[in-house]
Amino acid sequence: MGAKGKPELRDNLQLWYYPPQPGLLYHQAPAPDRFFSHSLLVWMPYRLWKVKVVCPNPACGQHQLTGAGLHKRARRVLDVDRVYNMVTETLTCTKCRATHVSWSQTVLQQLDLAHRSEFRVILTRKYACDIRVIRLLRERGLGNSPTRLLKQLKENHTEEWLHRVARYTTECVDFSNRPSLLPIVFPEPPEPAVVPSCKWLLAVYSQDILTRLDDVKARITSTYGTIIKMDSTKKITKKLAGTAKGTGLWLTSVGNELGQVLISVLTAQEGAGLDKMADGLVRRYQQASVDPPVVLYVDCGCCTQAGDTKLKTRFSGWPALHIRLDIWHFMRRIALGCTTDAHQLYPIFMSRLSSCIFEWDAADVALLREAKRQLLMSQGLPAQDDAVVNQHLTKEELALHCRRRTRGVETTAHLIEQLLQELMGSSGNDSLGVPLIDLERMEHIWSVQKKHIKCIQDPPDVALYTETGGITKGGVLLKTSLESFHLHLNRFIPGFSANSLNFQIYLLEGLHRWNQDRATAFLSSGPSDLRSYTGDLVHFVNRNYERLFGRKVVPSFSPPACYTGELIGVQYLFRQTGQALQDMNPDSEETAQLIEEHDVVDEREGDEGFCDVMEDPTVPDLEVTLPPAPTLSSKEHCPITTASSPSTVPPSTFTMAPCTSTLGSSTSTPGLSTSALASSTSTMAPSTTARDPGTFTPAPSSSTPSSGTSLLVSSSMAVAASQSEAEEMVSTVQ
Repeated sequence: MGAKGKPELRDNLQLWYYPPQPGLLYHQAPAPDRFFSHSLLVWMPYRLWKVKVVCPNPACGQHQLTGAGLHKRARRVLDVDRVYNMVTETLTCTKCRATHVSWSQTVLQQLDLAHRSEFRVILTRKYACDIRVIRLLRERGLGNSPTRLLKQLKENHTEEWLHRVARYTTECVDFSNRPSLLPIVFPEPPEPAVVPSCKWLLAVYSQDILTRLDDVKARITSTYGTIIKMDSTKKITKKLAGTAKGTGLWLTSVGNELGQVLISVLTAQEGAGLDKMADGLVRRYQQASVDPPVVLYVDCGCCTQAGDTKLKTRFSGWPALHIRLDIWHFMRRIALGCTTDAHQLYPIFMSRLSSCIFEWDAADVALLREAKRQLLMSQGLPAQDDAVVNQHLTKEELALHCRRRTRGVETTAHLIEQLLQELMGSSGNDSLGVPLIDLERMEHIWSVQKKHIKCIQDPPDVALYTETGGITKGGVLLKTSLESFHLHLNRFIPGFSANSLNFQIYLLEGLHRWNQDRATAFLSSGPSDLRSYTGDLVHFVNRNYERLFGRKVVPSFSPPACYTGELIGVQYLFRQTGQALQDMNPDSEETAQLIEEHDVVDEREGDEGFCDVMEDPTVPDLEVTLPPAPTLSSKEHCPITTASSPSTVPPSTFTMAPCTSTLGSSTSTPGLSTSALASSTSTMAPSTTARDPGTFTPAPSSSTPSSGTSLLVSSSMAVAASQSEAEEMVSTVQ
């Protein structure tokens, strides 16, 4: 108490105050206070650490704020299994008379990282949430929807409350069993704390991202690549709600050879609408003095009859850039000539089509085969010949340890024509006589797409592989390589729709975490116990640790450059449509209202995480790969001959589940000729000279064998095709 009889704050304050624990023995009737009390967080950095906080008003000239006592409002904070209370102080400027609460971003951003990290609370207008709860929402993986987290929180809080009730009632029952002159009445325990809704959890999640947005954007615009791919999708734009609903038609992303995303923008149109994005990328490379990329893979616009393509003009700042058509998009175009993707022969057709385009490196296949043979012998099996060992090789092992390259224009054209001719006959029918190929449609598709075979060939003198380590299998050291671009942006946006602000926040956070995961997979030499996406915290710890102990905690971490100012996501769309960019200040009242506008998430909502496609649909099966075809001139190409009567099977839309490989095993299928299932291996003859496009480029610190997974960085960078994506591809081709 103060001199005037009023309560005053004492000088020796603590950051945390914990309630007294229940007594071990009770000589009086137990009261529920000690069983159900909550901890108290006293957030007063000015009083606790005597930090200097200045007024944000420029007119005050960095005038220092002074303490103005305890803030009148206390907050109840939701933790993982309980709640606690929090109080703070009010700071005032003696010049402008403005007041600031110590938990506002104005004050927090002026603290050093060590002291700022002590504040572990995310605030909204009505509620407050501990950062440990939000960390459970950050990883947008399978089974990690807001609904699942809400159920887990309710279970945690219920069990914790029941444990306290059990302890309290046990003491009460024991005390009531003692002899007493009068009946004893025990007060009932307080009701359990109410866990807010999924909608509120998402609002707090958005608020958490807002506080880290500058670092997130700097991270995204500090990403570069040598081999890049540009692809567009419509599916994610359907989640854009509010005033921006219907304005964004495409989301276009550019990724690198590691699978990281360099930029992702929403646009009202493709084509000219991407000029500013391209200019921003070219400027980013120039300002950072980074060598420009050498290859750009696209889904359309790869070539033209005369002059430079529009893409070549758009990226004119990179004159040496090779434009190539993504092979998976080419395969999907050809597959549109099938009657249905549910046909019995469709998986084999796609695998054979891939074999017409790619061939494996003979030396790599021989090394992998020998490693598998030694592994089988170590398991007690007798020595096997090559044909038997090939049956034990999986597509995943081939893609991980063996290089592949395109066969060349003439060979590819001849093999595809040969495959189509074969399947247009009776060997292309299933057991019920239903043909795989729609003759009239396939003839038209092939006549149009044949010219693009030159666009899918590996560019000369460009290394499309990156050696990332080695794996010892059966006593043989195998190299590993890295594959990229399995983007599932639609899963970055939780729920079914989001307004422009939440859409932008979720998109940036998703891209940031995606890029960090890809970089970690590439740089790490083995599994690590440390995992953090907070770049400023890792940088701060690395700097202090190196100064004190001579080493870094995370040696592979490099701080990002400054944000380049490139417009990302919804902001790019708003610049096109002329809409005002939304306020993203965490302390703004308008921002607080927008982030709380979420669709109510149904309890029956399906999983809202995202998953990686585990199989690359362009990887040919070793057992169905074709032998190398002789080099033919363009005049020797066999024309496709079709039957006089077209197929009576109505055409159907090409569809594929997002996480389902289109490649099936080379099992015998009724209606397919024996030649279609020939198990001959197509390989490149080993050469003693320097290898061209398929050479491995040593990665830093790759001398130590590593088990880190890494894949091909070539024209086969594939994106899983959903039904809507197939429709987008049809409209693009037409």
